[in-house]
Amino acid sequence: MNADVLEAIKKSAAVPSMPQVIVRFLEVIQDPSFEYTELVKVLSVDPGTVSDLLRLTNSALFGVRREVTNLRHALTLLGPRRTRSMVLGRYLVATLGDDVSHGLDLSYFWRRSLSSAVLATRFASVVAPRLRDEAFISGLLADIGIPILAEAFPTPYAELAGRYAPRTKPFDCADELKAVGVTHAEVSAMVLDDWGLPDLICNAVRRHHSAPEPDDDAAILSRILGATDRLAVVLCEAPDPETVGQVCVEATDAIGMDLKVFYDLLGDIENDIEELASTLRIDVISSTVYALIAKTIQGKLEVTSAG
Repeated sequence: MNADVLEAIKKSAAVPSMPQVIVRFLEVIQDPSFEYTELVKVLSVDPGTVSDLLRLTNSALFGVRREVTNLRHALTLLGPRRTRSMVLGRYLVATLGDDVSHGLDLSYFWRRSLSSAVLATRFASVVAPRLRDEAFISGLLADIGIPILAEAFPTPYAELAGRYAPRTKPFDCADELKAVGVTHAEVSAMVLDDWGLPDLICNAVRRHHSAPEPDDDAAILSRILGATDRLAVVLCEAPDPETVGQVCVEATDAIGMDLKVFYDLLGDIENDIEELASTLRIDVISSTVYALIAKTIQGKLEVTSAG
């Protein structure tokens, strides 16, 4: 890791600066003894955030069983970790926009990130329920270093930014180190740490493109992120059936989840992505990939059963 490069990026305009309402929100929520009354007071100055938090609270992704119309009630049900995730996610989507930036298609970037967040949340619910809330924010922001690097190093990073798109040759950490001296995972972790997110999330994001050891919570979460990153590519593109099957098997094996469990989750995942995209105002293209994945997995399960 090039500490000098990371420090330069941190001080640059490439890292989004927090508006005062978000700064104050983070100050309040990071206090272990905070009062929800104070949190309501801080967030109420932004009606858009209030509306989106209510919509998220009532979404299937977070499993609230009755309609919630009161902000304080919503914050209590979401809890501090989910609330922080939603507020930061909404702010970053609005700040970065959805245009092409220095060769990076941000609309595609957010589709990938949103898919990763939903997949990570659903997968954690199965293999590590205690990490469910951390999985959501980690999945959503694990690749935030990519647009930041595209902004900080527009010329040396341009070729890699252009490859973060459908049906292109993917790049890896070695390509980033050669181009700019740091990886997007390192930059993502640095930014999340600077924003005061827990060490568990920062460490998992930093290691999600590696095979981390030992088998602590950060390692488990990083493996979930790695698996969901590969599957998010499949969900956001138009892969051939052979690729779909291989990616699904490798991803579920990596986190120790039965392939049939993933098959059973597909309908929920599709609905979650559409609902969360609406909440965060991210354009999601209607896709037939879910049907292709289901058909491919079903074929593999039938072969396994017959064997």
